[in-house]
Amino acid sequence: MSLLRFVRLVLLTAPLASPLAAQERWNDEQTLALVRSAIVQRSAQLADTALRDYRARAHGYVTFLAQFGEGFPLPPAVVKSDELMVEVLWQAPDRSAQRIIGRRDTLLLPTDMNYHRDHLGVVQNNFPSIIRLGDGDEVRDVAHPLSTAGLALYDYRLSDSLAIRSGTQAIDVLMIQVRPKDDRQAAAVGAVHLDRANASVVRMTLSFTRAALKDPQLEDVSVILENGLVEGRFWLPRRQEIEIRRTATWMDFPARGIIRGRWEITDVEPNITPAPDRFMGPEITEVPRQLQRTYPFEGEILRALPEAIRTLDDAEVREVQEAARQLVRAGALARVGLARPAARRVSDLLRVNRVEGFAAGAGLSQTLGSGFTVSMLGRFGTADHRWKGSGALTWRSPREAQWNLEWSDDFGEAGGLAEVSGLRNSLAAQEFGSDWTDPYGLERGRIRYTSAPRERDRWSIELARERHRPLAVAATPATGRYEPTLAADQSILTATTLGWIRAPAAEPSAPQLSGNVHLTLARTDAGATPATALVRLSAELEARHPAGAGLVVARTLLHGITGGAGVPVQWGAFAGGPLSAPGYAFHALRGDAMVAQRVEWHRRAGSVPVRFGRFGAVPTTVTVAPYVHQTMIHARDGAGWTSAPSVGLGVIGLFDLLRFDVARPLRGRGWLVTLDVARAFWPAL
Repeated sequence: MSLLRFVRLVLLTAPLASPLAAQERWNDEQTLALVRSAIVQRSAQLADTALRDYRARAHGYVTFLAQFGEGFPLPPAVVKSDELMVEVLWQAPDRSAQRIIGRRDTLLLPTDMNYHRDHLGVVQNNFPSIIRLGDGDEVRDVAHPLSTAGLALYDYRLSDSLAIRSGTQAIDVLMIQVRPKDDRQAAAVGAVHLDRANASVVRMTLSFTRAALKDPQLEDVSVILENGLVEGRFWLPRRQEIEIRRTATWMDFPARGIIRGRWEITDVEPNITPAPDRFMGPEITEVPRQLQRTYPFEGEILRALPEAIRTLDDAEVREVQEAARQLVRAGALARVGLARPAARRVSDLLRVNRVEGFAAGAGLSQTLGSGFTVSMLGRFGTADHRWKGSGALTWRSPREAQWNLEWSDDFGEAGGLAEVSGLRNSLAAQEFGSDWTDPYGLERGRIRYTSAPRERDRWSIELARERHRPLAVAATPATGRYEPTLAADQSILTATTLGWIRAPAAEPSAPQLSGNVHLTLARTDAGATPATALVRLSAELEARHPAGAGLVVARTLLHGITGGAGVPVQWGAFAGGPLSAPGYAFHALRGDAMVAQRVEWHRRAGSVPVRFGRFGAVPTTVTVAPYVHQTMIHARDGAGWTSAPSVGLGVIGLFDLLRFDVARPLRGRGWLVTLDVARAFWPAL
């Protein structure tokens, strides 16, 4: 009896280990026998069956997306998407040929992004014995877990069993978890699902150790290969997914590029005896582009694009990444790099305001391994002749929980709400003397814990010791003059802050609630005012709901503080500006409590093609957003509440990057006209 037939007999007759025992046992005899059978099955290329070759068609999408923001809370934006139809041929033992017969693409943001050739085709036979991705630039020379070489490099554990149906046939499938014996080496991490009857591969879900990723900018690579039963006999490719995530290493801007590939393989025909010349030349070829464009795809490419690709809301891919974190040490998946230039936003490098004048800064960041990162930032103002800076030690868990230990000597913002982006404020301050910040000196030491994301929610707790001081105007603008700075109170505070953050939903037009709420309990220990206990609540909430042909967006701002005469003026409520009170002068309204409510109606008003030279014509939509706004602020002197209503019109365009606003107060005179980058991009500016 052959080894393969003997192992099959054992697997068919032996009882499975209990789930509890399986969780504790690696490399037991039953599991290793199953793995050896799978290796023999793969090396024989299904030699015990009648499969000589097959032909199929693969319909897929290869999409490039961009995402940014601290912790990447914002949904990704599609930059470029390609829809492809590929003719697939395979012949025993290992001959493969793929030809792209249909392709259409759409470009939503300027880019000359080109994919690696192997991203434009499907994986045949669940990878050869050596795994490569991205033409070897992403993953190179990793031993396959189901290969002769892999048997000596990996640990295996029988994890679970389940029954699946293919037509009228019930099939028992066994899941084998795989991890490297030495996770410092280039290796795969994940699981393989095997047909219990003959050890054929039904499904593979793999990620890779840090040593396997050749591009230092890669965060991670996740692969899902799923096979289907053809003619009740042959396990052949049916569905495949790949996700490749990259982040920049030259700067600490929270930006990420993502490539998602998703394929459905259909019309599988075994044993069609293709002509031998079909396998000559490169594995992946394509018909002339003119013919590719004539392929009859259905509908519009963006409407046809699967939601899981557009939003990254793919539970299966997230499960692959989470499983990899659980199977190996966090350090095996984390990047460790040399010290590099760093900044959290553009204004850390260059900014202009009435206190510093022109200020230039720089920073360094070092990934230490095991989840630790140390960073330092410094900035010098040419008008106040003073250095500002910060240093931080951050630890991030495999599940993205985070601890921060930080010290800084910089500026705080009165009221805590920025009315405009840092880029817009620097330009207006330099050229026109219009500085829409109310800074005060802030020296702070703090420790903060931020929980791992649970769906869209995160919470945090922070302990801080702060010293506040007033600042003075030291700069001169090109034209006009600067207003005086806020007369901030000298204060020393000890504060505890509890926070809750809900990220926006992956689909912007879906009904949703997002925002953040922070509750601070503090005590002033010294300063010009008597020691006192303080309580401050601040919140920013946004609700979205489809309405007719448009979208209703409701934004709520809350800010309130109690503590009597000991409340520092800079901790009070401030309103006036495009966000808190459009149409009213900057911070013209001040008190100890503020409530602001805005209701907008967003509707697309057309599309304008914009040409970007070698990038070609890129369609950009224009959205109009009429709104009403009401602000109520409670005065500190006991005069009660003041109402500040206004109306306005916003126009959002250029890939939703810019927003133009015209607002008019309903109490008072004048108009306020502003042009700024969309608020979602402010954290990077």
